[in-house]
Amino acid sequence: MVHGLDNETWENVEVVNIDIADNTKIRTKDYKADQDPATFRSEKTGRGPLGADWMKELSNNPSCPHMCAYKLITVKFKWFGMQTMTEKLIQSTENRLFTNFHRQLFCSIDKWIDLSMDDIRRMEEETKKELDEMRQKEEVKGMTSDD
Repeated sequence: MVHGLDNETWENVEVVNIDIADNTKIRTKDYKADQDPATFRSEKTGRGPLGADWMKELSNNPSCPHMCAYKLITVKFKWFGMQTMTEKLIQSTENRLFTNFHRQLFCSIDKWIDLSMDDIRRMEEETKKELDEMRQKEEVKGMTSDD
């Protein structure tokens, strides 16, 4: 079973499927034409654009390379009067973050498809170093819940 959860825990799990090609789920502020899987086509792999039924088409074509990511998010905010509202805000922000990230990932495939594991490890180290420096010297950046 995914994540090793017991049956009792699974009874309370809400499964959220993310469709990276569904632009109706993207906030206007978040939309970037160069990160739209519904219009993007990879020059190196020929993948894309993703149509409305891309998930059904993929499941009917087992020879097509694909990836499925399972992410387990547990939100517990125990503060009377604010628990439900806060937990829903956190969950919707996580959904937005994952959707935008996976759209970016799919549309940047030509930049990473040919990388070796050594290339990736080197890039991880460089990125960690850059982020550590940014945390020390620059303002906080990124997505907020009220964007």
